[in-house]
Parts: sequence; structure tokens; C-alpha cells
Amino acid sequence: MKLDGYGGPVPAPMSFDPVAEHYDATRGGPERGAQFAAALHPWLRPGTVLEVGVGTGVVASALTDLGVPVVGVDISAAMLARAYGRIGPRVGRGDARHLPVRGASVGTVVFPISLHVVGDVPAALGEAARVLRPGGRVVAVHDRPDAQPTDMLEAMRPLDAIRATLGRIDTVEALTGAASAAGLGPVHLGWTDRHPIERTPNELADGVEQRIWSYLWDVDDAGWERDVRPAILALRSLPGPDRPRVYGQRHRLSVFAR
Repeated sequence: MKLDGYGGPVPAPMSFDPVAEHYDATRGGPERGAQFAAALHPWLRPGTVLEVGVGTGVVASALTDLGVPVVGVDISAAMLARAYGRIGPRVGRGDARHLPVRGASVGTVVFPISLHVVGDVPAALGEAARVLRPGGRVVAVHDRPDAQPTDMLEAMRPLDAIRATLGRIDTVEALTGAASAAGLGPVHLGWTDRHPIERTPNELADGVEQRIWSYLWDVDDAGWERDVRPAILALRSLPGPDRPRVYGQRHRLSVFAR
């Protein structure tokens, strides 16, 4: 289904094959993985942790460094190849809606910024509940980030039209509803700590031009000229476009128990 040329609601899991080669360089790489691992770690239960949407393995690798036994699934073969390089054969290809994992076999299921692309949050939470042991938990880092204001954020405002058209399927309300339907109760609904991000306006403009974010992948020519190009021009026109801006960013952190 298409909505105003922007791709509309995601009808199936979204593969990150198209950006796998540049994913770590444009998403913070191991440093970001360590930040997410630190946010997840206090909420984990004993036993194996299953990361759904393991991607390039930066979070799984950081959790492994903390002594956590992690396995991961992803639908992107290109992303999994990079995860394999980090944590070896503890990764496999799988759909969040139909996990290749036996029931009641893991202590915790984690979704670090992956629920917005699974296609069906209720199905993903239902599968997570199925594979959890009694007393197990689902821990999700999700929804749009809350970033401290900068001139770059203001320059990106034209892209709000695209985000509004697409919406988000991983809001707190969506997760709590899906969790309840899956027999999972809330343990914690809050935020991660803020972590610093450093970018220049030109770096951000380059990322937009390269469509490194999934919400830009299906923008048609008319939408690009109307909403995307003005944001690129605004970023490149900021004073000191090669001067880094440092700002804090945090994400929703939700924990549910079986």
C-alpha cells in the first residue's frame, strides 16, 4: 500500500540489505551498540537473551562483553554477515513474526530499535511471549528518539511531513496494547539515558541524500522535491556547515514480563 508516495504503513518486515555496507558508519557503530547494551542490561533476566533485529551485531557484541549469552535473528542476510563477524554462529535468519526458536527457551527477548520495521508489532510481541520462559521479559528500545534542539533539527523540519505520513507502529501505546494481548505485563515504561551525538550539518545532509534512513527509501520524485530537497538545502546553508554539533538523544525503553 502507498500513501502519498511515501510507502505507507510497513506491510512486512523491512530488510536493511540496501544499507548494510554503510549501516555502522551512519548509525554510531560499536559505540552506539555499547550505549544500548548498557540501557538493556539492568532489565535482563537470567538465561539466554534473544535479540530480534540483531542487525550488524553491535548490541549483541556489547552484551557479550558484559557476560550475557546472546543469540540473534534478522531477516537481512547482508546485516547478518556483519553480525557473524562479531559474535560468530550465534546468529541466524528469522522473521520477528515467526521466530525460528522453540517455545519457553529464552530468559529475555530484546528489540533494540527494531520494532518499527517488523511489520506487525502484535505478532512480534506474541512470538516473543511464546519463546520466553515463565518470568521472562521483553525489553524494547523503541519509538522516535527525543533529541535536544539544535539548528540542524530545525533545518530537518520539512521531513516531518514524510514522518507524519508514515507514522510509527512502535509507540508506547502500541507496545502496551500488543504486550497485554500476548499475556505480558508492564514492568517499566520510561526512557534510556541521553547519549551524546556529534554531527555536522553537511554530514547530516549527506545522509539524507544517500537515503540512509528507512523512511526515505520509498519517497518518490515529487515528494523528494517538495519535502526532502528543502531540508538538504537548509542543512547545507547553516552557519559553519562543517562544524560539529553535539546534542543529547534518548529513546523510549519499555519492559514487559511473562
